[in-house]
Amino acid sequence: MTFSELYSAYYNTVAAILSGILDGEHSEKALQKIVMEHAFGESVLTILPALKSEKWQLVHSDMTTKLEHKPTIPLTTLQKQWLKAISLDPRVKLFGVDFPDLEDVQPLFTSADYYVYDQYNDGDPFEDGQYIRNFRIVLEAIRKGTQIKFEMINRKGNMMFVRCRPLRLEYSEKDDKFRVVTAGWRAVSTVNLAKIRSCAHDIGYRRVSGREKPVEYDTITVQIRDERNAMERFMLHFAHFEKQAEKLDRKHYLVKIKYAHDDESEMVIRILSFGPMIKVLEPEPFRRLVIEKLKKQLSCGPK
Repeated sequence: MTFSELYSAYYNTVAAILSGILDGEHSEKALQKIVMEHAFGESVLTILPALKSEKWQLVHSDMTTKLEHKPTIPLTTLQKQWLKAISLDPRVKLFGVDFPDLEDVQPLFTSADYYVYDQYNDGDPFEDGQYIRNFRIVLEAIRKGTQIKFEMINRKGNMMFVRCRPLRLEYSEKDDKFRVVTAGWRAVSTVNLAKIRSCAHDIGYRRVSGREKPVEYDTITVQIRDERNAMERFMLHFAHFEKQAEKLDRKHYLVKIKYAHDDESEMVIRILSFGPMIKVLEPEPFRRLVIEKLKKQLSCGPK
């Protein structure tokens, strides 16, 4: 792994302890607090004893150190190359994240090195100037808990004016689009960011009321025939979904997967992308949707 969340936590914790000692902090209580803030709850039982016993030869048993300077953890060349590759993604640029000191670094990969399957080609215009301005206004309002006003095109193609409070941003990998989940207006609670024509902070206007509409979830059960690495591809494809898997025999698995009801159409497309390797068992309404989609696809074929 290029970056390890687990082991980096230990490195950063020990670095923070050494920095605290150099600042004159030697009490065990204070050092335990550093561990709790930077690592995990059970790490108190591991890190401090390893340091005090001099198993990790960084400090003495009295929690003093011969180090004269606070430790730093510089990035490796591989990490810099990975960061450079990420910085080139137009979606990352939307957040205004700064990647300093990478001008002379070659990216680990570029968009020419991979291809995303099962994704629509009409994604959001991530590099459009107006889209970027709208995105950052929405993002700032979410972080500050303030409200915005914007103009958008509705489903009928008409312009409408909206005042609302943005709650969060969602990204659909299948659609390659960002959506804004809002509160405070009755028309819809979610809007595609690309439909917003102009956006501004709504300062001085009365605060809109309302809460986010509760998300309704459904669960489908599928049987997977593990050929052509189907099981691994399925688990990766639905990695961010809540699910349960059960092995039936050497080649077959039973998987229950939970999804938001509003994303039902997208789920049908996702399931169909695995072809004959997946069989939908239940619920029956979802099975019918899959069958209807297959019939439509069949009717579009050569006659």
